[in-house]
Amino acid sequence: SESSELFYSLMPSSSPSAAAGKQKQQQKTKNNKARSSSSLSSSSSVIDKIVYTIRQHPPTHNGVSRTAISKYIKAELEYDNANALKRALKKGVQDEILIQTGQSFKVKGDPDDIKLPPDETVQIIDIVIPKAGKGDANAAAATAKVGDTVIMKYQGKLDNEDGDVFDSSNKFDFVLGAGEVIKGWDQGIVGMQVGGKRVLVVPPKLGYGKRGALPEIPPNATLHFTVTLKKIVDC
Repeated sequence: SESSELFYSLMPSSSPSAAAGKQKQQQKTKNNKARSSSSLSSSSSVIDKIVYTIRQHPPTHNGVSRTAISKYIKAELEYDNANALKRALKKGVQDEILIQTGQSFKVKGDPDDIKLPPDETVQIIDIVIPKAGKGDANAAAATAKVGDTVIMKYQGKLDNEDGDVFDSSNKFDFVLGAGEVIKGWDQGIVGMQVGGKRVLVVPPKLGYGKRGALPEIPPNATLHFTVTLKKIVDC
């Protein structure tokens, strides 16, 4: 098949010091949650409300989901304008105030020391990294970021003895980070340069999971993709 294959079918410590640390962290979280919306003025912009909301949630690698942001703002800040919220989230990403991963958001520059477990991390092996032209500082290849429409060439293989090819395409386009493809692609293609080539080793959690995508992809399959970024579309 061509491009359609990539779309979704789809013990705490008991020591006194540890207990004290946990209690301190719980109190800190409680204090943060106790901050009322009065810290936001009546004239605060929608993006201010979004930033405030994200920071009231426990930190995670990907951030806070669109749904959770909407629910919090409606319940806690008494603001209910879905269209304005949607526009503000999009503009926040464009203005580099927010970072979007799939349908989740976090504030750029906020601490992020959360390490993903191996089964939620794509292994990236760069094969070709484009270089700037000689004597031209502006000749560096464009770099793919969340929100870009990218055009890819790829081949997907199973992680088995024969390395069976289950899918390939010479021209496949999608919006990076928008959840249009498997999570392994949204994670593994960010930062690629036009003309660059990578191997992505995608664990099942970031691919097709426990169900697979039969008959080509069995359950719990680790996938190997060789991908080339051909172009970033100017929108």
